Amino acid sequence: MISRDTKSDLQSKNRTNSANWATENHLNNPLFLDIQDSIDEAARLIQADPNVVARLKRPKRCIAVSVPVRMDDYSVKVFSGYRVQYNSTLGPFKGGIRYHQDVELGEVVALSALMTFKNSVLGLPLGGGKGGITVDPSKLSRTEKQNLTRRYTSELGDFIGPTKDIPAPDVGTDPQTMAWMMDTYSQEHGSFQPGVVTGKPVEIGGSLGRAGATGLGVIYVAERAFEKKGKTLKGSKLVIQGFGNVGSHAALYGFERGAKIIAVSDVQGGIFNGDGINIPELLQYFKDRKTILDFPKSQKVSNEELLMLDCDALMPCALENQITSKNVEQIKAKMIVEGANGPVDNEATKILHKRGVFIVPDIIANGGGVVVSYFEWVQDIMSFFWDEDEINKRLHGIIIKAFDRSYALSQEKNVDLRAAAMGVSVQRLQGAMLLRGLYPR
Repeated sequence: MISRDTKSDLQSKNRTNSANWATENHLNNPLFLDIQDSIDEAARLIQADPNVVARLKRPKRCIAVSVPVRMDDYSVKVFSGYRVQYNSTLGPFKGGIRYHQDVELGEVVALSALMTFKNSVLGLPLGGGKGGITVDPSKLSRTEKQNLTRRYTSELGDFIGPTKDIPAPDVGTDPQTMAWMMDTYSQEHGSFQPGVVTGKPVEIGGSLGRAGATGLGVIYVAERAFEKKGKTLKGSKLVIQGFGNVGSHAALYGFERGAKIIAVSDVQGGIFNGDGINIPELLQYFKDRKTILDFPKSQKVSNEELLMLDCDALMPCALENQITSKNVEQIKAKMIVEGANGPVDNEATKILHKRGVFIVPDIIANGGGVVVSYFEWVQDIMSFFWDEDEINKRLHGIIIKAFDRSYALSQEKNVDLRAAAMGVSVQRLQGAMLLRGLYPR
């Protein structure tokens, strides 16, 4: 029989080994390494407390779960699921759930860190989290995807909740996924709990304006960035990588404001028309054919070629690490607005900044989604819902305030906007962490 003291020692050792395993895995992720460098740069910029910096470099909690699912052929497959709760200094953890075949712990840690700094720079009362399952959702039937979602939600049941951690959609998930998550959590807690997730359908507590919020935020900050450079969005040439939720809405809102969208792409490739693409027609074409390829009056370009097109603004709205030291010298865009998380790495950012390319970083540019997710959460708590004009007006106010504050610091310190935005973010987190103190002493 194991003594109580020995058992306690073993449990402590197991926890330490588990933490070391998580650390070894996530520290090797390129995006997370970039974030570590950004934290250090921001810390130097604002002369941050080193104890605060040390805490900001580690996630609070990494949760790894097995997700067994009964498939349509009655076999059982076991998927790997994750939820990383990075920091809750400012409020409940908040961040998306990603279904993708390349999901792994390191990526989820990196994305949860980005959410922490994003929510801070935007001035939201939320912490940072992220989750995902290693799966190709396109290979699942609707029933299999629902079973996967419900079991994953159940496995996370003790860790999520309206005052703990509030998931949202991300790559490979959508409002229906959030509806299943909300229903599962509600069933297991015995009452309707709309505030446990955001990005839900409007009929069950979702918010108006949520679907297009990230793309609209990209366009809002692009308009402001053009203003700062003495130009206008109207008449400008835009290139948009990615035609999912973010890219398609950014293209539509840009088109509606008079921008000329000369190229877009999806996972199958891209299309180009130097005179501009009619985005409403392209959206209908995509809806009918599930692809943008062979759209009339356009020519094919690869995703790599699309990134190198000469344009007034490039909007990478797909995945991380699209512009690195390997292709940065071929980038001809005069401005980059990051619709995706981490599409331009730190090394490429510094090179482009020296060349005079203005980069609006992801923690501001793609913040529209989490801002309106915050609005949804507030509306669910109050059981009082706003109209879409009110939501868009409030979104504009928050995201432009974050841009202006970061731009002012970038001018004051003569640094790129990514460094300045991280400086503003770390400064807010530091203030809250120092006021709250460390438990236990």
